[in-house]
Amino acid sequence: MTDELLPAVTESPKRTHTVKVMLVDDQRLVGETVRRMIAELPGTEFRYCANPAGAIEIAEQFKPTVILQDLIMPDVDGLDMVRSFRANQGTANVPVIVLSSKEEAKTKADAFAAGANDYLVKLPDKLELLARVAYHSDAYILRLERDEAFLALKAQQERTSEELAEAKNYVRSLLPAPMEPTEQLASDWRFIPSTALGGDAFGYHWLDSNKLAIYLLDVCGHGVGSALLSVSAMNVIRSRTLPETDFAAPDQVLTALNLAFPMSQHGGRYFSMWYGVYDTATRTLTYASGGHPPPLLVPSEGEALLLDSTGMIVGVFEGATYAAPVVQVQPGSILYIYSDGCYEVMQPNGEQMDAEPFHAMLQTCALSMQSLDSVVRAVQDVQRHPDFEDDFSLLEFRFF
Repeated sequence: MTDELLPAVTESPKRTHTVKVMLVDDQRLVGETVRRMIAELPGTEFRYCANPAGAIEIAEQFKPTVILQDLIMPDVDGLDMVRSFRANQGTANVPVIVLSSKEEAKTKADAFAAGANDYLVKLPDKLELLARVAYHSDAYILRLERDEAFLALKAQQERTSEELAEAKNYVRSLLPAPMEPTEQLASDWRFIPSTALGGDAFGYHWLDSNKLAIYLLDVCGHGVGSALLSVSAMNVIRSRTLPETDFAAPDQVLTALNLAFPMSQHGGRYFSMWYGVYDTATRTLTYASGGHPPPLLVPSEGEALLLDSTGMIVGVFEGATYAAPVVQVQPGSILYIYSDGCYEVMQPNGEQMDAEPFHAMLQTCALSMQSLDSVVRAVQDVQRHPDFEDDFSLLEFRFF
């Protein structure tokens, strides 16, 4: 073999870490010989340790990518040194190549049992030593890079989780406070954000002394983009900034929103929505729906009524039109408005619950005068865990 072959054998891919070789051997002649061999690996650092008592400390400071450990030294067993490297946190994973004049199979087996990665009879051929140093160093550096990438990813995930938590808190801060009971009505709600940031938003506010606007929207998908769109839509409703729109006319509101938020300009995102206006003077509720689950109106007596209305999801078709049905609200009635995340949960049998059992839960809540917490618990019991894959948004209005 000639030195001309060295580059082809020892050439390594570019790494973010330098190859560092540490030799622990009491014979300085061996140390110098190995140093000269290692010098032929470009960019490689070498550290010689003649005193094994200080090897661990030197290794922690030098941070080698491979350790060459002599087997037989005065006062110290080389295999004990291998065990010490393995027991020390800073060197536990650093490759160790045992150097020995012995070629017995048992000696080699004992070295591997102690934690060695490789075994060379010294002094080895230069080409073989460099090849093994390069091989073990590359493997160790790959491990370091993997661990660093994992830690960076973990840190990024923690930052993302913090940002998502802040976003969830921001969305919650925009939600209205429950309405205390008056002579006319009272409201309550439960909002449980999904494990990922979702796109639900809802609200209610007085348009004048008699008319109360009520709405809930659900943007498709999850993440910051969906949350931003839901907040944007909620803000234009709250601020009444849709042009040429009567906010007491639900069909006009959905038509204007459909024109203002086309999915082509919002990353392919669209949203379902229900918007209603309750008039305390006439006890009428006028409403419109854009592909949203129909709210449930539970009267004090008689059959519950689903407030369904034909209308396309908002943002999909430019020319979509919306109807605005009107329903009379009797005293003692309770209105429930909700997103599909309230009932589209997985059951233990692997099937998804549909809306009908959820409507039964709402009617039980209304007739027994229970709080919305009873509905939340009932749905959690169905899926047998407390977390929701989609936003859980549930509004309740009691009319007196």
